[in-house]
Amino acid sequence: MSDLNEIVVFAKVVETKSFTAAAQALGLPKSTVSRKVSQLEERLAARLIQRTTRKLSLTEAGQAFYERCARIVTEIALAEQLVTDMQSTPRGLLRVTAPVDLGSFRLASLTARFLKEHPDLHVNLDCSDRIIDLVDEGYDIAVRFGPLNESSLIARRLMGITFRLYATAEYVDRHPPLREPDDLSEHELIAFVPSTRLTTWTLIGPGDATVELTPSTRLMSNNLLSVRSAVQAGAGIAYMPEFVRCDPGDAELVNVLPEWHGVQGDVFAVYPSVRNLSPKVRVYLDYLSEHLPLPGSKSA
Repeated sequence: MSDLNEIVVFAKVVETKSFTAAAQALGLPKSTVSRKVSQLEERLAARLIQRTTRKLSLTEAGQAFYERCARIVTEIALAEQLVTDMQSTPRGLLRVTAPVDLGSFRLASLTARFLKEHPDLHVNLDCSDRIIDLVDEGYDIAVRFGPLNESSLIARRLMGITFRLYATAEYVDRHPPLREPDDLSEHELIAFVPSTRLTTWTLIGPGDATVELTPSTRLMSNNLLSVRSAVQAGAGIAYMPEFVRCDPGDAELVNVLPEWHGVQGDVFAVYPSVRNLSPKVRVYLDYLSEHLPLPGSKSA
């Protein structure tokens, strides 16, 4: 049965290239370090380290043994660090990047409430539609709309999103009734056009009936906040993701043609690695998973 103490001592001697330096690093007497290495060699019946008055060198067997031992020692250190982190208070700076629209409508207010619960944390919320390289640019988490491109990053689904038709109650009262998607031709329409993917409105209704419309609009914008503001001003009906209703009880917007919904997608949190995940990242991910989905929406 292997003695992990002997392995740790042996690995430290190799790393520091000195019995004396290894003893100092481990906080042990030099005699103990020397004895541990000798006991390991005796148990393995193999010389691992060649000792001279000037230097130490590994034998062929010692080199092969060290290559495998180093991985074991690293995993032990990671395991200990993980336990330590789990017991520690989340603290420090958390750097998060998110799309402008989702950041404005949901993440900013959620993050403000999150910070009230974690006084030792600071968050830099970078709202940008640019795809940021998390590792190269030093970010902890990216919140992104799916589908995601394949990468070495870890993805955690946070919620589903659905596009719907919204207007103000005042607008609906002043205009012809809406019973079917074809009735939209009699209304003022406002287009959210973040990309060419949304030049048409896809509506799915009862029995999975599908209608595709190319809206005739007098107002369009690639900024969702601008589109919502125009809808609130009574300018017409817009096809927008349901998270524009920041407050589920918001009476300013009503879902017209509620039995018809638009395209559906997902929101993900993306981060570099699950190994040794820091407490600040873990608690923020858990908070988003719990609070980001709107009531009644399909969560993670």
